[in-house]
Amino acid sequence: MIDRIASVATMIAAVGCGLTAGVMLAFSVAVMPALTNRPASDGGATMQHINVSIVSPIFLTIFLGSALAAGTAATAALVSGSETRVAVTAGALLYIGGCVLVTMSVNVPLNDTLAAVDPSSATGAEVWSNYLTRWTQWNHARTAAAVAACVLLTVAARR
Repeated sequence: MIDRIASVATMIAAVGCGLTAGVMLAFSVAVMPALTNRPASDGGATMQHINVSIVSPIFLTIFLGSALAAGTAATAALVSGSETRVAVTAGALLYIGGCVLVTMSVNVPLNDTLAAVDPSSATGAEVWSNYLTRWTQWNHARTAAAVAACVLLTVAARR
């Protein structure tokens, strides 16, 4: 029974990590570069709207559900002594630490700071400039963590 839980949770986590990685990759390769080329007032205002829209039941279910599935998969794999326990645990740690915790400790506070300013003000332009650099760098890091987690969990799910 525990092996079945580990197997199903690993597959769910792998798919969820892949979906999350795709969303974050889209920001790294398309959204943020496009916003960088806009005036600060436009880029900042657009990102404020994106940050409200992304907090949707669908995204939150995938994002946080993947963390729950990964944690469940790692726990079950460790308890069962599964041969995939190292890959599953590493994938779970990468996703939870490198994606979810980074989001909560870095990206969300940056989003909150951006939300608190008028993007057309001088302060807004300064906040936006800092935001573009820091948020995007950390987004690259969490994208890489989600991709690596997806790979490890997919490899483990195939065994």
